[in-house]
Amino acid sequence: MNEKERQMALESVRLGLDALKKAYGLSDEQFDALVKFAGAEAILKREPVLAVPASPVAAPVAPAAPAASAPVKDETAAKKAAEAAAVEEARKAEAAKKAAGEQAAEEAKKAEAAKKAAEAAAAEATKKAEPAKKAVETKAAEEPKKVAAPEAKKATPAPATAAAGAAELALEKTPLSERAAKVPEASYKQAYTGAIRQTVLGDEASGITVGGANTLPFHLFEGTMGNSPKIAFDVLDVKPEEWPDSLARHYQDVLDNPLAWAQKCVKEYGADAICLSMVSTDPNGLNRPAGEAAKAAAEVVKNIEVPVIVWGCGNGEKDTETLREITSLIGDKKVCLAPLSDSNYRAIGATAMAFQYPMVAASPIDVNLAKQLNILLENLGVSLDSVLIDPSIGALGYGIEYTYSVMERIRLAALTQKDEKLQVPFICNLGREVWKAKECRLPSDEMIGDQETRGILMEAITASCMLMAGGELMIMRHPRAVSLTKSLIAGLMG
Repeated sequence: MNEKERQMALESVRLGLDALKKAYGLSDEQFDALVKFAGAEAILKREPVLAVPASPVAAPVAPAAPAASAPVKDETAAKKAAEAAAVEEARKAEAAKKAAGEQAAEEAKKAEAAKKAAEAAAAEATKKAEPAKKAVETKAAEEPKKVAAPEAKKATPAPATAAAGAAELALEKTPLSERAAKVPEASYKQAYTGAIRQTVLGDEASGITVGGANTLPFHLFEGTMGNSPKIAFDVLDVKPEEWPDSLARHYQDVLDNPLAWAQKCVKEYGADAICLSMVSTDPNGLNRPAGEAAKAAAEVVKNIEVPVIVWGCGNGEKDTETLREITSLIGDKKVCLAPLSDSNYRAIGATAMAFQYPMVAASPIDVNLAKQLNILLENLGVSLDSVLIDPSIGALGYGIEYTYSVMERIRLAALTQKDEKLQVPFICNLGREVWKAKECRLPSDEMIGDQETRGILMEAITASCMLMAGGELMIMRHPRAVSLTKSLIAGLMG
C-alpha cells in the first residue's frame, strides 16, 4: 500500500465514523471520547517491544514500506474498535430507551385501570346510596303534609286567604328629632305652605277619606299625612279571559259573578274599596249595551258596604251613557265616577254635581293637562274637594319613571307653590297596567323565577313607587301584592 492509498483509506474511515456519529445522534464530545477510548484500548492490547542488546553485527535495515505500515495498521484497528464501541453504546442507548418506553406504557396502563376501578366504585356507591336518598326525600316530603293536615282542618279561610298574608314591618320608635339631635332642624326639615284637600268616597257610615297631607309622602318629621293611603281591589264586570292563572286562581270561583267577586275581596282580603271596571262596554270589545251593564253594576253597588269606584271603558261617549245609567239605578248610594277626560267632563261632571258624587279627572301624564282639566271642572261648578287626579300610570319597567316625575312635580307645586288647582289627591289605577305586562305572563323558569312571585313583586313595587310619589288611593289586583303594600304603609305611617 502506498501513501496515497493509505490516505484514501483513512479518509474513508473518517467518513464512515462521521456517518455513524450522525446515525446514532452522538455529540462531538461523546464521539471524540469513544474514539480516544477505542484508540487507548488498541494501544494497551499491543505487546510491549523488548530492548534488544547491542550486537556487533549491524542489523539489517528494514525496508521503508514495512516500517510505515505498522502505524497504519494500529490506527485502523483503533478506528474499528471506536466504531464497534459506538455501535455498542448506540445499541445500549436504544435498548434503554425502549425499556423506558415500555415502563411508561405499563405505568399508564396501570393508572388507567386504577381510574376505571375508582369510577366503577363511585358508580356502585351512588347506586347503593340512591334508595337511601329517595327514602330520606320521601320522608321529608311527608313530614310537612302530616303537620299541615291538622292545621288545614282547623283553618277556616280559603287557601288564597292564607297566601295573602305579609309580615309586619318593624317600627322605628325613636323620633327623627332625637336621632338627628346633633343636626340643625333647618338642615333636614322644610316648611310647606300648601295642603292637599280631603276627598270622601262612599257613604258617611262606611266611607273612606283620602288626602289631607301637608307634607311630602311619609315625611312625618315635617308634617302630617292626614289620612293613610287606601287600597281598592279591581273587579271586572265580565270574566277576564286574558288574566294569567297566577292571578286568576285567587278568584277562580267568582270570576263570572262581579257581586260575589266584590264580596270576596271585602270579606276575605279586607278591601278598603272596590273599583268596578266596566270593560264589557268597550265598543272595541264586547260592546255590551249600557243599560245591561248598568244593571249588573248597580247590583254590586247596592250589595256591598265599602265605597265603589265605577271605572268606564275609556271611550268617552260610551262611558257617559253607561255612568249615567248607573247613577239612575243606585238610588242614594254614592259612587265615584271615573274617568272624566276633556271629551266628556261636561256631561259626567254635571251628573256628578247633581248627585254629589266624587269623580276622577284623568289626564295623559302631563302636569299642565292635569291642571287644565281641574280648571275646566271648576269652571263647570265642580268643587275640587270631590276630585281625584288620575295622572295615568305606567307599570314597573313600562314608563313608571314618567308617572313618578309628573306626580312629584304636581305634589311639589301643590305644597310649595300653593297651586290650588293641583291640591287634590291622587288615584293610581296600577293593577291593570302591571298584569298586562308580558313579564307577568311568562312561565316560571330558572332565569326570571316563579311566575306568580314575579307578578306580585311587580305590582307591589309599582304601588310602593306610587306611594312615594304621593298616591293616596291604589287600585290593585293580586291579594298578596295588596298585603305587601298594606304592610309597607303601616310600617311607614308608624
